[in-house]
Amino acid sequence: MNIQPLADRVLVKPAAAEEKIGGIIIPDTAKEKPLHGTIVAVGNGTKDEEMVLKAGDEVLYGKYSGTELEYEGVKYLMMRQSDVLAIIK
Repeated sequence: MNIQPLADRVLVKPAAAEEKIGGIIIPDTAKEKPLHGTIVAVGNGTKDEEMVLKAGDEVLYGKYSGTELEYEGVKYLMMRQSDVLAIIK
């Protein structure tokens, strides 16, 4: 990965949105934004906040959390560690 978050930021690859429900195909405009994903890269934390997340963690985050970015055709979210709500085990 060529993107290295700074301070208390993490880079998340969102899970894919549902394509079908039953036999009905959902158009892109009606798909609900996923609220979970996988941590791809983490910063070093700050002197006030230790980094507790690590690459590979499955996490839940808020609906409007993070900044969307695209790198080499893949969409990611950059957000602060505090925007992550929980780790999925």
